[in-house]
Amino acid sequence: MSTQSGTILVVGATGSIGTLVTAEAASRGYRVRALARPGADTSAFGDGVEVVHGDLTDSATLGDAVDGIDAVIFTHGAHQGSLAEKVDYGGVRNVLTALHGRPVRIALMTAIGVTKRSEGHDWKRRAERLVRASELPYTIVRPGWFDYNQPTEQRILMLQGDRRWASDPSDGVISRQQIAEVLVTALATPHAQHKTLELVAEQGAAPHDLSPLFAALETDLATSLDGVHDTNNLPLPQEPSHVHDDLAALRRPRRSARTTHG
Repeated sequence: MSTQSGTILVVGATGSIGTLVTAEAASRGYRVRALARPGADTSAFGDGVEVVHGDLTDSATLGDAVDGIDAVIFTHGAHQGSLAEKVDYGGVRNVLTALHGRPVRIALMTAIGVTKRSEGHDWKRRAERLVRASELPYTIVRPGWFDYNQPTEQRILMLQGDRRWASDPSDGVISRQQIAEVLVTALATPHAQHKTLELVAEQGAAPHDLSPLFAALETDLATSLDGVHDTNNLPLPQEPSHVHDDLAALRRPRRSARTTHG
């Protein structure tokens, strides 16, 4: 998709990152579609944002949301361990299922330290694996702690391997606005495709161009469902059977679509 065209679906649009993503994408000329639960407060959205109602936990309600889109930005999160499977993982699975293998660009936000084992992290990491298995062009962004940065900490760093596991702001900090900018920029940046990164900011000025930062990253291995250099501590053979079923179901439509189009 070109820099200022196409329709973007924002999942988690009413959240603190999603509202910024929605505004950022609209300011760049994209047509923006915000997915919201029925009854959710959507007053923060501008007049040019299309609001579509649906339930992330039910793929049958997402047809209108994904109809005719060119890209999806996922910024949703359950914020509770008990809901991580249903929302953080299930929401990604259900949107990808509703797409039926149509070739859209994906930007998925998870979290720095996602490979440190915990119930919530494990389901976010499984959501990442679904995106990689779909074979759609994607960028997976693992931001540091939101808005813990000082005003002078604007120099963006993109890391790989997810080695910061302190589970506090010493892992890295980043502003919500810069997270939004990175997610939207990734959609139109060829160097961002099929890459997974941890996103933090350090002392210094914000970059004018993110392309060199994306270009310096290593591409995820096509033979792996994990990010390049990630710790191998969530063995696929030991995963629940329904997770294997979800991965297999997402692979099939994509292969069919590729065969259909030659």
